[in-house]
Amino acid sequence: MARANGRDLPFLVAGGGIGGLVTAYALAHKGFPVRVFEQAPEFKELGAGIQLGPNIFRAIERIGLKANMLDDAWVPPALEMRDALTGEPITAIPLGDPLQKRFGQPYAVTHRADIHGVYLRACQGNNLVSLENSRKVEDFTDESDAVSLRLEGGEEVRGRALIGCDGMWSRVRGKVIGDGAPRVSGHIAYRAVLKREDVPDDLWRPEVILWAGPKTHFVHYPLRRGTLYNLVAVFHSDRYVEGWNTEGDPEELWKRFKGQQPEVLRLLERIETWRMWVLCDREPVKDWSKGRVTLLGDAAHPMLQYLAQGACMASEDAVCLAEKVAETPDDIPGAFKAYEKQRYLRTGRVQIMARIYGEFYHASGVTAELRCEALHGRTAEQAYDGMEWLYGGM
Repeated sequence: MARANGRDLPFLVAGGGIGGLVTAYALAHKGFPVRVFEQAPEFKELGAGIQLGPNIFRAIERIGLKANMLDDAWVPPALEMRDALTGEPITAIPLGDPLQKRFGQPYAVTHRADIHGVYLRACQGNNLVSLENSRKVEDFTDESDAVSLRLEGGEEVRGRALIGCDGMWSRVRGKVIGDGAPRVSGHIAYRAVLKREDVPDDLWRPEVILWAGPKTHFVHYPLRRGTLYNLVAVFHSDRYVEGWNTEGDPEELWKRFKGQQPEVLRLLERIETWRMWVLCDREPVKDWSKGRVTLLGDAAHPMLQYLAQGACMASEDAVCLAEKVAETPDDIPGAFKAYEKQRYLRTGRVQIMARIYGEFYHASGVTAELRCEALHGRTAEQAYDGMEWLYGGM
């Protein structure tokens, strides 16, 4: 029998993606037992490349996973933005030693499956974490001293608390906040990964390259120690498909990128099958914790991809949450509120700034000229100053 305060019960995590697994490990790292419920038949991450700012390394260093994350990552020497119509350089930011010296942590890129794999192996290696597949969360009840979870099929599970890590379309969020469907941005992303040998030598670049065009942008960079090449093409579209593993329509892609630089078009030509996802987010909120139930990552603060911070924010969330729980283990509702208080303004700022960056990347006409004027000639230190709020925090 659990004691009155539920201390003998495990924490329950809904969702076995990046956010759910890092949360489970961060809690276990502090000595708390955790059960993770994933509705899919296996723990697996789809997708392509993901960028890792210095802030994620600052967070996961606190739970001992920084070196593991860097094992398969690529550390690019620079981030370059170019005009997709003229080919002219707009700005270049060093990402190697100068950035590490400024922020005390590296900037890297990796495959989504690799970051998920780091967190999955960490959980598998910790006997306080139970990973459970084909377990869909249907409902929950906060019983004040514990949480009762109902799984698909009717099974009831009791836990010390519930953390909703079930993503953009979170079922847990629906009950905690109840704010309906996500906001559809009107932007759509096509993504693909090539083997290094399938990329012509004159098109392979070690940097993160972003081609900014009118209502489009295209990003490419190496992955997995340089053995893969990641491509992401983003454009404005009124298509809407829930999820992010639908096959993309090449005809729509070519229509949107018509007339852009040969380097862009030649890379797009290398792809036989694109996977697409519609970019969505939500308005920032701060009341994502109620009693013994809280939200984390995309379930709490879904954001557009333009600052490349989704997984970074989820990882920061997890480390912060585990630390707050460890500080007041006999007051879980208080710990959850303390976690929320520390996180909501930072994550809300990323949500809002990601929208602004999306417009910034996709500018045309006078707006594009103003963008280029603002960025052209910036020094590395000026660029780092502009990133301090994000990369200097946790």
